[in-house]
Amino acid sequence: MGTLRKLRSGLDFLYLAAGVLAAICLIAILVLIVLQMLARWIGEVAPGIPEYAGYFMAAASFLAFANALNRGCHIRVSILLHAVPAKVARWIDVWCFGISAVIMWYFVWFGWRFVNFSILINDISQGQDRTPLWIPQSFMLAGAIIMAIALTDHLVHLLFDGRHRINRDLVDQSFGE
Repeated sequence: MGTLRKLRSGLDFLYLAAGVLAAICLIAILVLIVLQMLARWIGEVAPGIPEYAGYFMAAASFLAFANALNRGCHIRVSILLHAVPAKVARWIDVWCFGISAVIMWYFVWFGWRFVNFSILINDISQGQDRTPLWIPQSFMLAGAIIMAIALTDHLVHLLFDGRHRINRDLVDQSFGE
């Protein structure tokens, strides 16, 4: 049982760390935008800032997926799940998590090939920054891997325990409505 607890705490830490990295990426976007504004005010050119803001936005999005899933921030069809009997709802959840996990692992496989291809041909961005594209693609791939692990984690937990591990924070959700 100790090994399972360590695995559980390790996975929870991974999801939280990815969420923290996503937040850091959002702060980096803010800093880049402020730097670009300052550069314009003093008449200087800040090449590459829009490209880097885009890279950080993609990284923030993908890194936040698993943490958002665990906090119940992804859109789910709860009305249907509450309208059917518990056993039917469980199998609908199993089907949804199963399909989602398969699709995400497929995305990871193609993402891995995409990053390797960018390394192979030494693909660089078309902007003034001339960044090797495998670097921002790697952050997207890392977020996709973490999301695929999270979906698989929820599926396995649902199959063996009968419920998923999504904790809905109703206070956070009320601010978004």
